Amino acid sequence: MGTYVVTGSASGMGAQAAERLRADGHRVIGVDRADADVVADLSTPGGRQLAVDEVLGQCDGVLDGAVLAAGLGPKAGAERAIVEVNVLGVTELLTGLRPALAAADKAKVVVFGSNSTTSTPLVPRRAVRLLLRGDTEAAARVISRRGPLSAPVAYASSKLAVSYWCRRAAVSADWAGAGIRMNILAPGPVLTPLLLGQLKSGTGKQVRSFPVPAREYGTPEQIAEWVSVMLSPAADFMVGAVITVDGGTEALLRPRDWPARLPLPELPRMLWLMAKAPSRGQVADYSDV
Repeated sequence: MGTYVVTGSASGMGAQAAERLRADGHRVIGVDRADADVVADLSTPGGRQLAVDEVLGQCDGVLDGAVLAAGLGPKAGAERAIVEVNVLGVTELLTGLRPALAAADKAKVVVFGSNSTTSTPLVPRRAVRLLLRGDTEAAARVISRRGPLSAPVAYASSKLAVSYWCRRAAVSADWAGAGIRMNILAPGPVLTPLLLGQLKSGTGKQVRSFPVPAREYGTPEQIAEWVSVMLSPAADFMVGAVITVDGGTEALLRPRDWPARLPLPELPRMLWLMAKAPSRGQVADYSDV
């Protein structure tokens, strides 16, 4: 059995993922603002560093996997906190915990994204670029210019940035090259306390009218099943993937956007990466065949 860290472990999808891991006999180090093994506020630099230090102290230097489920939803006036938790609460924690993940055998990382990345309009590219650089203050200023749309734009921007960061890092020497498999799980509407709050709020009508072809909402238990698979040996050959579990929303709204053909301007970069792959060790080992 292994040792796993789960952020956002006190409620919602994080709590269900932690419960599933414990039921399977694993040791779980939960991280949350309260009611967790590690109590830390991921919206602050000090809280994020505390989380890293405490987890490393409790795992004895080895983590078999990590589930980054902590996140803030689209709440007006909380744009800076949203991007801090949803981006730096992932990237800084994973950077700090990477040595412990590399010390395990084929560690797995599941980062929670969102299908809002493909369905939210007016997301500023500059905000996403700033978030990728870790400049949450400047990104929040850019996002605030969206006025009444600032909260959903902050949420979508944060999830886009963290998804891009994970896909870039996942294939690098520090991650895939160190035996760590990192992937992204992008849920749609899942019946968590966050969604319940939205249903009861002034935006409840919009939430209820949001298109979901499956005609039902997701459950934390379903998401926990996906997390379990993405942490298992079944995911040994899975790196940098975005798994969308949203009842068909993304396919309905953007049926021709993925898979996407390779744009001609990208061909030189692709050929360069293919040429460099052997010297960088980014090829399969067929020596046992």
